[in-house]
Amino acid sequence: MSHTYYTFSPIEEALPRQQMILRNVASAKYGGDWHSTPHAHSYTELFYIVGGDGQFQINGQLFPVQTHQLVVVNPNIIHTEVSYDARPLEYIVLGLELKLPDSDEAQYCIFSFPPHNGVLTCMQSILQEMQDRCPEYQTACLAHMDILMVQLIRSASVSVTQTHARFPSNRQCAAVRQYIEQHYKESITLDMLAEKVSINKYYMSHAFKREYGVSPINYLIACRIREGKRLLAETDLSLSQIAT
Repeated sequence: MSHTYYTFSPIEEALPRQQMILRNVASAKYGGDWHSTPHAHSYTELFYIVGGDGQFQINGQLFPVQTHQLVVVNPNIIHTEVSYDARPLEYIVLGLELKLPDSDEAQYCIFSFPPHNGVLTCMQSILQEMQDRCPEYQTACLAHMDILMVQLIRSASVSVTQTHARFPSNRQCAAVRQYIEQHYKESITLDMLAEKVSINKYYMSHAFKREYGVSPINYLIACRIREGKRLLAETDLSLSQIAT
């Protein structure tokens, strides 16, 4: 007879569930009616690819994704999903509010996992609980979330694939602002501004507004109005000349 005995010592640290709020759960599979456009959320999203192949467009860049990869997209990051017709993309996604300090070091991550792993099991269990809504399903979801966070913490340090990105630097946003201030008399488009700093136009517009509180186009309009007021006050130009 063999006997193994372990003593468990409870820890006083907060459970993962006390640092996060589960916002929503969903599953999706590519079909002819898939019309995803670049968008952002105020919360974190965890996409687990359960089948197929495709791409994620994040920060204006395309990243190939495949089965058993987890894509973590942090708040306010513009993203969308693209599927390949030959192998339709299928995933489970969780929306989470993570009560953690903000960081510009990792605005998204992509992790790879083996076919049988605890992360997938937890996400499938959460989805099933939400679909069935048996008594105490919310408690069960929170319990699975605790385990999921532990699995992610364990897996992150040994992940085969891990990709990080940052917001555009203040210098890039400043370069867009300076260009507008120097060329406001010219025809300027979002595509032109994005090309100047090599950033996707949707992402550039979002980053600029976060930095200055106004979109690039509205900033352009404000520059033109300011110059128009100056010309009215300091010159004898006609309204039509100033407008031109």
